Amino acid sequence: MAKDLRINSHVYDGIVKAPNRAMMRATGMKDDDFKKPIVGVVSTWAENTPCNIHLRGLGDTVEEGVKADGGWPVQFGAPTVSDGISMGTQGMRFSLPSRDVIADSMEVSIMGHNCDAFVAVGGCDKNMPGSVIAMANADVPSIFVYGGTILPGNLDGKDIDLVSVFEAVGQWNDGKISSDEVSAIECNACPGPGACGGMYTANTMASAIEALGMSLPGSASHPAVTELKKQDCEKAGKAVLKLIENDIRPHDILTREAFENAITVVMALGGSTNSVLHLLAIAHAANVDLTIEDFNTFQKKVPHLADLKPSGQYVMKDLFDVGGVSAVMKYLLSKGMLHGDCLTVTGKTLAENLAGEPDLKPGQKIIAPLENPRRADGPLIILKGNLSTEGAVCKVSGLKARRHEGPAKVFNNEEDAVDAVLADEVVPGDVVVVRFVGPKGGPGMPEMLSLSGLLVGKGQGESVALLTDGRFSGGSHGFVVGHIAPEAQDGGNIALLQDGDIVVIDQDTRELTMKVSDEELAKRRAKLVLPPLYSRGVLGKYAHLVSSAAKGATTDFWKKDEQ
Repeated sequence: MAKDLRINSHVYDGIVKAPNRAMMRATGMKDDDFKKPIVGVVSTWAENTPCNIHLRGLGDTVEEGVKADGGWPVQFGAPTVSDGISMGTQGMRFSLPSRDVIADSMEVSIMGHNCDAFVAVGGCDKNMPGSVIAMANADVPSIFVYGGTILPGNLDGKDIDLVSVFEAVGQWNDGKISSDEVSAIECNACPGPGACGGMYTANTMASAIEALGMSLPGSASHPAVTELKKQDCEKAGKAVLKLIENDIRPHDILTREAFENAITVVMALGGSTNSVLHLLAIAHAANVDLTIEDFNTFQKKVPHLADLKPSGQYVMKDLFDVGGVSAVMKYLLSKGMLHGDCLTVTGKTLAENLAGEPDLKPGQKIIAPLENPRRADGPLIILKGNLSTEGAVCKVSGLKARRHEGPAKVFNNEEDAVDAVLADEVVPGDVVVVRFVGPKGGPGMPEMLSLSGLLVGKGQGESVALLTDGRFSGGSHGFVVGHIAPEAQDGGNIALLQDGDIVVIDQDTRELTMKVSDEELAKRRAKLVLPPLYSRGVLGKYAHLVSSAAKGATTDFWKKDEQ
């Protein structure tokens, strides 16, 4: 390279740095290599999850791209937790905390080894936002590469996926299908590498990260087992060197307008409730002023367009076949719904990138026109009321009921709630409440896909409402409200709720209330005794550090200007 692109060149310059160079020579570096920018490549590779099993190979391809354009790549690993595998087990308590562990471990690897740039390859719900949080905190030139969506499974000519298995258990419990049919669905749902196939959390976050400008065009849509995904990786390895050359860093890309683009895309695609947590956390790391109330602002003006699972019928591979997320963004930009002047990791603006991308295919049925949307406003609504004074997240895509009022059936853990549903103790009209499972109370804010899947499988997805201070999978649908804040462990009013209290959930008024007087709540609060915070290991640290879900459940929520 004609130009010295090393940001951290001082590390290897001069006689006093001979010990540093001696160590690096043992890894294969020679004299000329010390003149090259060092690019950290972090893949969240793991053998026990289809979302991530192929990522080491993709990381190798990124390295090839870096080498081809004159950089020196060094590959690191980072931990990951698969939500699908940990769902319904004690392992699920480690899922959301893993996002911050991943972010911290990536930042440590990149900054501790004085890397000049950073490419992350992720493929599951938490390692994706974790990567971008690390990029925002490290603030060296960075690109994210999505490992890609899984191809749909197929059974009897019908596409199925992981969520099909969760819902099959509910159908079996209700006597609708046999155990052999459940086994057939299980054996055919996940055909190979890639993240869960619907517009669940992984595909939602891949779409959001592309909309933020932190991944190359097409990265969100290209399936895992395609030549295009390998090309994403090679191109990223080359593109990150251009970012060094032009000194473009995450703080130049992660602007308020970029987050508005991401929220718009998530609303239009009918994305996961988890996107609220993750976008708030990424914005916090990037020092961007974003609040949970901002999601309602965009919910009111961005229609839901995509007929994608879990509330629709298509999967990410189908969207890819008709143009992908880039084509959706190009359509939204043409309608004035995106900020086209936002800078991206290509070094070009979003509008410049999209000008070179294909349009949605004529006649496609997955993305509805703005003039005739699937829903006139967005599917993620922030609810408030005396049951959630800081806010809660309700996903209403595909939901016909606009209001639910019914008696609470309160559980202090998911297992007891599942047992009650399996025993047919939950009936239409009920409001099932699972509490003390928030960020601090879980600890770790576990997801409730096992529970929501059971209710949908039993045909109670709309007739029974499900509330929690924990989370829902991106695959959850039905009348579900999560992220209730303040959580029970923080003394939120959800801790005061009792069996039989009438709960009101209303889309139109954005209301989440219990019909209990302030006087009665005060009496109950006087008697409230909270359990002690968990105090061991990773979960103990998390419980003591984590912020409210309404602030993204971050573990470093203090004023950055104090540092």
